[in-house]
Amino acid sequence: MLGVDNTFSPMFLSPASLGADVVVHSISKFISGGADIIAGAVCGPASLVNSMMDLHQGSLMLLGPTMNAKVAFELSERIPHLALRMKEHCNRAMVYATRMKKMGLKVVYPGLEDHPQHKLLKSMINKEYGYGGLLCVDMETEERANRLMNLLQNYTQFGFMAVSLGYYETLMSCSGSSTSSEMNAEEKKLAGISPGLVRMSVGYIGTLEQRWSQFEKALSRMQDSGLFKN
Repeated sequence: MLGVDNTFSPMFLSPASLGADVVVHSISKFISGGADIIAGAVCGPASLVNSMMDLHQGSLMLLGPTMNAKVAFELSERIPHLALRMKEHCNRAMVYATRMKKMGLKVVYPGLEDHPQHKLLKSMINKEYGYGGLLCVDMETEERANRLMNLLQNYTQFGFMAVSLGYYETLMSCSGSSTSSEMNAEEKKLAGISPGLVRMSVGYIGTLEQRWSQFEKALSRMQDSGLFKN
């Protein structure tokens, strides 16, 4: 049985149509879109779901998975516009990644043709949505990564420093010292996580050009201080 976590890629990837038996989501992320609820989903065959709900031995029955009624209602109000939100997340991520690369930044985004898995993902995605709402910028050192994030949050208000994702605001984190801090140096190297790798979950509020000007302003400030040269 093949299970796939599709938290990062709702709408633009459909694992079930590609052969997955079970698909799980952290609904707290893109599907919710507000970073204000705790919820999850397990999607699979009726036989699996029924076994999980078995009165005597089912894991769902034993762990008590009933969703809060208020949360369920709020999700029912948000899911209808998930497609619109995901299109904008993906569109902005593609635009930002393309422009960042032209500026000389080291960018990791599967929508860019030089990404090692670009062709594979291109063959799998629902093309009307794009390549996802997350990208990485490699600032090489943790000092430069933190400086960039501080400027983007406190100087230009481009986004917020947070380890979550799928929010309507852009969220940024230095992966090596946050979500992947438990990995040793060799594991990080194998995963492509440098000390200065900044993960961005791209938001969609404000105009695209307004947000981009905020990014440029922060980067210019880094250049003035000698912390970045392109």
